[in-house]
Order: sequence, then C-alpha cells, then structure tokens
Amino acid sequence: MSNALHVVCPHCDGVNRLPEARLADAPKCGRCKGPLFTGEPVALDAARFEKHLGKSDLPLIVDFWAAWCGPCRAIAPVFAAAARELEPRARFIKIDVDANPALSARFNIQSIPALFVFKAGAVAERQAGLSDPGVFRRWVERFGA
Repeated sequence: MSNALHVVCPHCDGVNRLPEARLADAPKCGRCKGPLFTGEPVALDAARFEKHLGKSDLPLIVDFWAAWCGPCRAIAPVFAAAARELEPRARFIKIDVDANPALSARFNIQSIPALFVFKAGAVAERQAGLSDPGVFRRWVERFGA
C-alpha cells in the first residue's frame, strides 16, 4: 500500500493500516468492524491516549477540558463541529483533566481549555483557550493527512 497510514480505532483502539486515498471512504476497523471515523470527538483516558499518540499517523487535535469549566463548555460545540467537518484528515480527542491529572502535568497544562495538535507523537502546536474557531481548520491544513 503506497501512502498507507496507521489509524487507531476510536472504539477498540485497534491499529488499522489503510491507504491515505481511502480515508474518506467510510473505512471500518479490521478488529471490531466499527467505523474508523464518526465525525465526533473521541473521549480518551491516559492509556487510550498513549495508544493513539504512539500508533496513529493522523494528527491528533486534543481538547484538554473539565466539566466545571465554563469556557470549556462554550467551545465544546465548536470542537464537535470541527470534528464533523474535518475528519478524517485528523482525529479529534477530548481529555478530561480531572480524570487524567498525569496527562495535564505531562503537557504542563496550567489553564483550560488547552488545545493541542500532535503530529508524529509530539506536540506540534498548542493554544490556551479558543480565540479563533478557524484554528482547527488551519491546523488540519498544516498538519493533516
């Protein structure tokens, strides 16, 4: 497969290999048969996040948030709309900082919402809060599959 990408399933975390040209063809997971792209952000815990971070060739756009945070709740619909519009060129992920304090410490999150884009397992860019909803589109254009 030329230009094959590894895509981690949002349901079972199985790693799938598929041609980049077939990302938009509603691919299914080889292990659980679930859709690889749902058009919705994927809520992950630390262990599942590590699998996606280490095995996915797609950029990961991550919203570190908390349920009690008003600004986090305010940007949630914008983040969800970006996932609907921009998948499968990137995976959109939500990490609850209260449930995953080690991840918060690891990425030095001092205020939320904290938005990150990871490429090839490393932080490519980060932003505190959401000043411009177009940031997700720019990140996908810059880092996306």
